[in-house]
Amino acid sequence: MSFLSPQDLCRLGSTGSYWRAAVRDPLLWRCFLLRDLPSWASVDWRSLPSVEVFHQVFSEAGGNALYDYMAVYKKSCPQSRRSLKSSRLRYGAVTSFLQSLVTQAEPRFAMFGPGLEELDDSLVQKMMTCPEILLVAGLPQRRIHGIGSGVSFQFNNNQKFNILTLYSTTSVERRRARAEQAVVVNKMFYQDNSTVGNQQAVHYNVIAQVKKVCEVVDGFIYVANAEAHKKHDREEELAHILAMIDPALGPRNRPLLVLSCISHVDVKRIPCVYMAHQLQLNLLHQPWMVQDTVAATLDGLLSGLEWLLEEADCKNAQ
Repeated sequence: MSFLSPQDLCRLGSTGSYWRAAVRDPLLWRCFLLRDLPSWASVDWRSLPSVEVFHQVFSEAGGNALYDYMAVYKKSCPQSRRSLKSSRLRYGAVTSFLQSLVTQAEPRFAMFGPGLEELDDSLVQKMMTCPEILLVAGLPQRRIHGIGSGVSFQFNNNQKFNILTLYSTTSVERRRARAEQAVVVNKMFYQDNSTVGNQQAVHYNVIAQVKKVCEVVDGFIYVANAEAHKKHDREEELAHILAMIDPALGPRNRPLLVLSCISHVDVKRIPCVYMAHQLQLNLLHQPWMVQDTVAATLDGLLSGLEWLLEEADCKNAQ
């Protein structure tokens, strides 16, 4: 049965009680999970395997299986999530039609993260210059509490949305840091050290200008550097994410899209499931998704934006 695909095994299991029991072999599904998990292009708050399952998968099997690996695989596999989504399309189409009858402001998203600044290819520049993938709908003149409103884009269903890109420092300072291979001091945040018990805890707050942005956006886009050959401080990255999505700054159910980004397809990447665990996204209380993305080609970007817009619509409908 190891020569069959997981999809074929599921079909075989539906033919009778004997095969239904036979195809549930935990060792077989553990192998499938170990083999396929690094190649999955997305994972979300509903489908991320728990850290216990994650470590168990990569350890030696002994005795009876502690987990239903078949169920874990089916829950986490992007193809299974797409099948579940397609079963809801009719309702989604009706909802979109009804919403189109009501004039709504463009949803606004704050985009930030090291992947905006550390990669050899600029994700933002590519987004601005590829109308065949993502159409720039306008550069509005209005301001959001003194900060530029960013760029309006038009999705393939004609829905418009606004992305406000937040950089850690000025363009001049970023270019100098890249030329000198120096570490950039992130000016979006300031440290607020506090003591928890006998331990010193590092906590970040956003500066006043960024705070005003966080108060008005409908969701967040975090661009993570997923290139495997570079060093990353995921603890600090999580602290920055927590500062941006602080419930004191707005509704706690605003969605977070993590673009797990590499410069181009030839760069070895950190798989999205590993990225979700490294960033400890399971600690968050709002919907999130990690989507593999390539800056040079924008591969994966539209899938991530589609999820983000759907989640923002659900939030606004509540």
